[in-house]
Amino acid sequence: MADTQVPVTQTEAAATTTGEPARWARGGLGWRLLLRWEAVLVVLLIASILYGRSVSTHFLSGSNLFFTGLNVGEIAIMALPLTFIVITGEIDLSVASMLGLASTLLGVLYKHGWSIWAAMAAVLVVGALGGALNGVLITRLGLPSIAVTIGTLTLFRGIAEIILKSDSVTGFPIGWTNIGILPIHGTHIAYSVGVFLLLAVVFGIVLHGTPLGRSIYAIGLQAEAAFFAGIRVQRIKFWLYVLSGVICALAGILWTFRFATARYNAGTGLELNVVALVLLGGVSIFGGRGSILGVVLAACVLGSLQEAMTLVNVAPQVQNIVVGALLLVSVAVPNAPELIARVRRRLASSRLPRRGTTEGVSVDINP
Repeated sequence: MADTQVPVTQTEAAATTTGEPARWARGGLGWRLLLRWEAVLVVLLIASILYGRSVSTHFLSGSNLFFTGLNVGEIAIMALPLTFIVITGEIDLSVASMLGLASTLLGVLYKHGWSIWAAMAAVLVVGALGGALNGVLITRLGLPSIAVTIGTLTLFRGIAEIILKSDSVTGFPIGWTNIGILPIHGTHIAYSVGVFLLLAVVFGIVLHGTPLGRSIYAIGLQAEAAFFAGIRVQRIKFWLYVLSGVICALAGILWTFRFATARYNAGTGLELNVVALVLLGGVSIFGGRGSILGVVLAACVLGSLQEAMTLVNVAPQVQNIVVGALLLVSVAVPNAPELIARVRRRLASSRLPRRGTTEGVSVDINP
């Protein structure tokens, strides 16, 4: 978006739209596929599977695959709307707190005699309202998204604690709580993973095959240029936050049924896992680049790697170090061209003569 020249070919235009350097597009289809971050994720996935298979013969068993998906399901679901938000150049750190608030409300409403369907519908509405609060503060008041969502992170969690305190709600219908302990009939796929895959198809079609998806990329590449091109930047960002609230509330419902318990501290700390998953999927923290396929592959890599380390009794602290290292690599490597370009621009600007001087000779610019 920053370059006003028209791309020479349609291939380069597509590369520009998705945030890929144009020079990669000129190297042919094979090179472009190899240079994509998704190809790196495929290699990481194969490596993690081979590692898991080497440490345990049960790694690829049906039951182990079920629990692998179960452990990452809600995190992956929340990563989908966050992918859209990060591509636009914003962030949402309140995702896990919305999950906890949704779990709390579901338990309280069901405890007070609401039907499970009515309680779930109310929870989704509250999720939309929470997302709308983020959207209004960011798009209407112009507040930075990181500051707003840190605030609502605390707000949502605090409301959940006031509503339920240290109590917990149990006794949900058996048919619903089986979601957390049984796979989809005839498969070894957890229900949360099934929901994630279904949503990933929808999100992928929207992002990569519709004008809305192209608008999301354009906003992330250069919001001002997108605005002058007729894209409703603030409106799109607002509705993305509403969507994030609804999807995170859905994740809260699935979380509650998985543990058959509603508590205010459900999902505490998961926001960092969600952000890590999105960035590991190759979504640029600067905005304008990313894919749903990358996020799906990142979920597979993260789930399989953590399960493999768990099978060999690797300490949680060491697992966090491994995940943190992957996160740093996922931020640095896909964004390397942009990071290098920014450093070069800064170095070039620092070498420019100061205003009012020419080649080190002072010039009096006042009449």
